Amino acid sequence: MYEEDVTSPVAERPVGREADHSSIVKYVLLAVALIYVLASLYFMYTLKERLDALDQKQQTLEAAQTELTARLHSTRSELKEALTTEVGSTKQELARRAAELERQQKSSAASLKAEQTQQGQQIAAVNTEVSGVRTDVGAAKTDIAKTQTDLQATNAKLERTIGDLGVQSGLIAHTSSELEILKHKGERNYYEFTLRKGARTPISTVSLELKKVDAKKSRFTLNVLADDKTIEKKDRTVGEPLQFYTGRDHLLYEVVAFSADKNSITGYLSTPKNAPKPVTP
Repeated sequence: MYEEDVTSPVAERPVGREADHSSIVKYVLLAVALIYVLASLYFMYTLKERLDALDQKQQTLEAAQTELTARLHSTRSELKEALTTEVGSTKQELARRAAELERQQKSSAASLKAEQTQQGQQIAAVNTEVSGVRTDVGAAKTDIAKTQTDLQATNAKLERTIGDLGVQSGLIAHTSSELEILKHKGERNYYEFTLRKGARTPISTVSLELKKVDAKKSRFTLNVLADDKTIEKKDRTVGEPLQFYTGRDHLLYEVVAFSADKNSITGYLSTPKNAPKPVTP
């Protein structure tokens, strides 16, 4: 029997396969290496561009920083100069204001002194006036005392008498000052008058007309016009109460003459407190 030589072809086949496998691995490795190299180159290129951009930005920032520093320096200089100028102006203004305040203070002090002097003079004048017033008050007290004495003397002169109708008269006044006392007593109404010869004079609610007067003998004649009638008081004397009744209530009126001259007499008309009041035109 013959033996087959099986080793030769069998052995050759594995060797060829291993060689193909190695070649594929080499190509793969070369491709990977090439890809790595290309990727590295691209990365390096991209990185360089980034670095260049960063460098450009850094330069821009440095330039901006330099410009900002210059501006800050300029601003500081301008601010310092402005502050120096302002401080100088402020010092001048303060000095001016201080001088103005000092001037005003001196002026106020002078005005105050002048006012105090004036007030002192006014106070002295007031004291003098007060002294004068005190003197006047003392004199017035003396005058009042004298007036009271005169009033007492005048009251003593006032008298009651019988009128021409035989009726008891009230107190009779012989002068205007005595008539004022009667008015203050308030017992009757009093109307002072001056009658001129030939003139009709309304007094209270009646009228009086002087017809004749004899100054030497202090005598006169007059007519009383009341209640639409005429009452003649003929040849009467100064100081005599001339009486007549008038009005619806038949009230007693009195006429008294103070004095008589050539063409007139002075005196008063007295009426009761309840007599009608004269009508004011």
